[in-house]
Amino acid sequence: MKKRIFTTLFAFTLVVGATLAQEKTVKTDVSTVTWKGYKVTGSHEGTVNLKNGTLKFDGDKLVGGSFTVDMTSLTATDLEGEYQQKLNGHLKSDDFFGVSNHPTATLTIDNAEATGKNSYSVKGDITIKGTTEPINFDLSVYGSKATATLKLDRTKFGLKYGSGSFFDNLGDKTIYDEFDLVVDLQF
Repeated sequence: MKKRIFTTLFAFTLVVGATLAQEKTVKTDVSTVTWKGYKVTGSHEGTVNLKNGTLKFDGDKLVGGSFTVDMTSLTATDLEGEYQQKLNGHLKSDDFFGVSNHPTATLTIDNAEATGKNSYSVKGDITIKGTTEPINFDLSVYGSKATATLKLDRTKFGLKYGSGSFFDNLGDKTIYDEFDLVVDLQF
Protein backbone atom coordinates (compact mmCIF):
# COMPACT_ATOMS: atom_id res chain seq x y z
CA MET A 1 0.00 0.00 0.00
CA LYS A 2 2.79 2.44 0.94
CA LYS A 3 4.56 1.61 -2.31
CA ARG A 4 1.40 2.33 -4.32
CA ILE A 5 0.89 5.73 -2.57
CA PHE A 6 4.55 6.63 -3.08
CA THR A 7 4.37 5.66 -6.79
CA THR A 8 1.18 7.69 -7.27
CA LEU A 9 2.66 10.77 -5.55
CA PHE A 10 5.88 10.44 -7.54
CA ALA A 11 3.95 10.21 -10.83
CA PHE A 12 1.77 13.17 -9.83
CA THR A 13 4.87 15.25 -9.01
CA LEU A 14 6.39 14.44 -12.39
CA VAL A 15 3.21 15.37 -14.26
CA VAL A 16 2.71 18.63 -12.35
CA GLY A 17 6.40 19.54 -12.65
CA ALA A 18 6.40 18.83 -16.40
CA THR A 19 3.41 21.11 -17.01
CA LEU A 20 4.63 24.12 -15.01
CA ALA A 21 6.19 26.86 -17.06
CA GLN A 22 9.73 27.81 -16.14
CA GLU A 23 10.47 31.52 -16.14
CA LYS A 24 13.94 32.59 -17.29
CA THR A 25 15.22 36.07 -16.50
CA VAL A 26 16.71 38.05 -19.36
CA LYS A 27 20.22 39.35 -18.67
CA THR A 28 19.65 43.04 -19.38
CA ASP A 29 23.34 43.94 -19.15
CA VAL A 30 24.25 41.80 -22.20
CA SER A 31 20.97 41.88 -24.15
CA THR A 32 20.51 44.57 -26.80
CA VAL A 33 17.66 46.41 -28.47
CA THR A 34 18.60 48.48 -31.51
CA TRP A 35 16.23 50.70 -33.46
CA LYS A 36 16.25 52.23 -36.92
CA GLY A 37 13.93 54.97 -38.12
CA TYR A 38 13.61 56.12 -41.72
CA LYS A 39 13.01 59.45 -43.41
CA VAL A 40 12.98 60.61 -47.02
CA THR A 41 16.59 61.80 -46.81
CA GLY A 42 18.03 58.80 -44.93
CA SER A 43 17.73 57.13 -41.57
CA HIS A 44 18.83 57.22 -37.95
CA GLU A 45 19.65 54.33 -35.66
CA GLY A 46 20.40 53.77 -32.03
CA THR A 47 19.75 51.75 -28.92
CA VAL A 48 17.36 51.53 -26.00
CA ASN A 49 17.95 49.47 -22.85
CA LEU A 50 15.84 46.72 -21.39
CA LYS A 51 14.86 47.44 -17.79
CA ASN A 52 13.80 43.83 -17.18
CA GLY A 53 12.46 40.81 -19.00
CA THR A 54 11.48 37.19 -18.70
CA LEU A 55 10.80 34.35 -21.09
CA LYS A 56 8.52 31.49 -20.04
CA PHE A 57 9.14 27.94 -21.22
CA ASP A 58 7.24 24.71 -20.86
CA GLY A 59 10.17 22.32 -21.05
CA ASP A 60 12.12 23.70 -24.00
CA LYS A 61 9.05 25.24 -25.70
CA LEU A 62 8.52 29.01 -25.46
CA VAL A 63 5.06 29.82 -24.07
CA GLY A 64 5.21 33.47 -22.95
CA GLY A 65 7.21 36.35 -21.65
CA SER A 66 7.23 40.00 -20.67
CA PHE A 67 9.63 42.91 -21.07
CA THR A 68 9.99 46.47 -19.85
CA VAL A 69 12.06 48.92 -21.88
CA ASP A 70 13.73 51.96 -20.28
CA MET A 71 12.68 54.71 -22.70
CA THR A 72 14.87 57.25 -20.89
CA SER A 73 17.90 55.35 -22.25
CA LEU A 74 16.87 55.98 -25.88
CA THR A 75 19.90 57.23 -27.81
CA ALA A 76 21.03 57.68 -31.40
CA THR A 77 24.29 55.93 -32.27
CA ASP A 78 24.74 57.25 -35.81
CA LEU A 79 25.45 60.82 -34.65
CA GLU A 80 27.85 62.43 -32.20
CA GLY A 81 28.09 65.59 -30.15
CA GLU A 82 25.55 68.37 -30.58
CA TYR A 83 23.57 66.61 -33.34
CA GLN A 84 23.22 63.44 -31.27
CA GLN A 85 22.09 65.50 -28.24
CA LYS A 86 19.47 67.30 -30.36
CA LEU A 87 18.08 64.10 -31.87
CA ASN A 88 18.04 62.33 -28.48
CA GLY A 89 16.18 65.28 -26.96
CA HIS A 90 13.66 65.38 -29.79
CA LEU A 91 13.00 61.62 -29.64
CA LYS A 92 12.43 61.87 -25.89
CA SER A 93 10.10 64.88 -26.26
CA ASP A 94 6.32 64.74 -26.58
CA ASP A 95 6.71 64.96 -30.38
CA PHE A 96 7.84 61.35 -30.19
CA PHE A 97 8.07 59.10 -27.10
CA GLY A 98 7.30 61.64 -24.30
CA VAL A 99 9.61 59.89 -21.85
CA SER A 100 8.98 62.35 -19.01
CA ASN A 101 5.40 61.03 -18.82
CA HIS A 102 6.07 57.56 -20.30
CA PRO A 103 9.50 56.42 -19.04
CA THR A 104 8.87 52.78 -19.95
CA ALA A 105 7.38 50.72 -22.76
CA THR A 106 6.26 47.12 -22.34
CA LEU A 107 5.82 44.00 -24.42
CA THR A 108 4.06 40.83 -23.37
CA ILE A 109 4.10 37.52 -25.18
CA ASP A 110 0.69 35.87 -24.78
CA ASN A 111 1.12 33.05 -27.29
CA ALA A 112 4.11 31.46 -29.00
CA GLU A 113 3.50 28.85 -31.68
CA ALA A 114 6.42 26.76 -32.89
CA THR A 115 7.05 27.18 -36.63
CA GLY A 116 10.27 25.17 -36.73
CA LYS A 117 12.89 23.63 -34.48
CA ASN A 118 14.02 26.95 -32.96
CA SER A 119 11.50 29.42 -34.34
CA TYR A 120 8.20 30.75 -33.10
CA SER A 121 5.35 32.91 -34.32
CA VAL A 122 4.67 35.18 -31.37
CA LYS A 123 1.50 37.10 -30.50
CA GLY A 124 1.23 39.61 -27.72
CA ASP A 125 0.73 43.24 -26.80
CA ILE A 126 3.08 46.19 -26.91
CA THR A 127 2.52 49.42 -25.00
CA ILE A 128 4.28 52.61 -26.07
CA LYS A 129 3.41 56.08 -24.78
CA GLY A 130 0.41 54.68 -22.89
CA THR A 131 -1.18 53.03 -25.94
CA THR A 132 -1.42 49.25 -26.22
CA GLU A 133 -1.57 47.49 -29.58
CA PRO A 134 -1.49 43.81 -30.55
CA ILE A 135 1.76 42.62 -32.10
CA ASN A 136 2.85 39.59 -34.13
CA PHE A 137 6.47 38.75 -34.90
CA ASP A 138 8.87 35.86 -35.39
CA LEU A 139 11.32 34.93 -32.65
CA SER A 140 14.18 32.44 -32.73
CA VAL A 141 15.53 30.69 -29.62
CA TYR A 142 18.94 28.99 -29.57
CA GLY A 143 20.08 27.68 -26.19
CA SER A 144 20.12 30.68 -23.86
CA LYS A 145 19.70 33.29 -26.63
CA ALA A 146 16.68 34.66 -28.46
CA THR A 147 16.48 37.05 -31.42
CA ALA A 148 13.66 38.93 -33.11
CA THR A 149 13.15 41.71 -35.62
CA LEU A 150 10.01 43.80 -35.23
CA LYS A 151 8.53 46.41 -37.54
CA LEU A 152 6.29 48.93 -35.76
CA ASP A 153 4.02 51.70 -37.03
CA ARG A 154 4.76 54.60 -34.70
CA THR A 155 1.51 56.41 -35.56
CA LYS A 156 -0.53 53.67 -33.83
CA PHE A 157 1.03 54.93 -30.59
CA GLY A 158 0.32 58.62 -31.26
CA LEU A 159 3.79 59.40 -32.65
CA LYS A 160 2.67 61.46 -35.64
CA TYR A 161 5.43 64.08 -35.86
CA GLY A 162 6.61 64.44 -39.48
CA SER A 163 4.31 61.65 -40.71
CA GLY A 164 3.28 61.91 -44.35
CA SER A 165 0.15 59.96 -43.37
CA PHE A 166 -1.09 62.91 -41.28
CA PHE A 167 0.60 66.02 -42.68
CA ASP A 168 0.76 67.35 -46.23
CA ASN A 169 3.63 69.17 -47.93
CA LEU A 170 6.41 67.81 -45.71
CA GLY A 171 8.61 67.11 -48.71
CA ASP A 172 12.07 65.91 -47.70
CA LYS A 173 11.19 66.41 -44.00
CA THR A 174 8.84 63.40 -44.08
CA ILE A 175 9.60 60.71 -41.50
CA TYR A 176 8.25 57.27 -42.39
CA ASP A 177 5.71 55.73 -40.06
CA GLU A 178 7.41 52.36 -39.64
CA PHE A 179 10.58 51.79 -37.66
CA ASP A 180 12.53 48.62 -36.91
CA LEU A 181 13.62 47.01 -33.66
CA VAL A 182 16.26 44.29 -33.58
CA VAL A 183 16.29 42.43 -30.29
CA ASP A 184 19.07 40.11 -29.11
CA LEU A 185 18.33 38.52 -25.75
CA GLN A 186 20.46 36.42 -23.44
CA PHE A 187 18.95 34.61 -20.48
